[in-house]
Amino acid sequence: MLIGRLADHSAERLMIMHQLNAQPVTMVLEGASRQKYTFQVYPWGTSFKSVGGVYVVTHAEPNLQGGNNHKIIYVGQTGDLSERFEFHHKASCFRLHKASHICVYLEQAERSRLTIESGLIASYNPACNG
Repeated sequence: MLIGRLADHSAERLMIMHQLNAQPVTMVLEGASRQKYTFQVYPWGTSFKSVGGVYVVTHAEPNLQGGNNHKIIYVGQTGDLSERFEFHHKASCFRLHKASHICVYLEQAERSRLTIESGLIASYNPACNG
């Protein structure tokens, strides 16, 4: 399933935009409860501060409109986004599915993160969550 679109078509351009404090690229995802969440989209390998959040790993491919279509390959949650990805237990699955972006929704409350995570997994059935 391909979803979403980004205004820019290269990870390098995204990195430059974030460095210049430009408007962040976002993606809206809908959970099983039909609640919508706006995620900020970053290129794979971005370092994050030590904050809690829900994250979505995607594989992006260019589309005809000059943006990207994103396929969700994993949904997770953590109390510390700064430590979550270096040695992730699903890293081999991310490589297999060519992870290219990480989308982040900041949420400090663990109960809320778990609810959002399970709703998104139910809605999108990501390959690496199985």
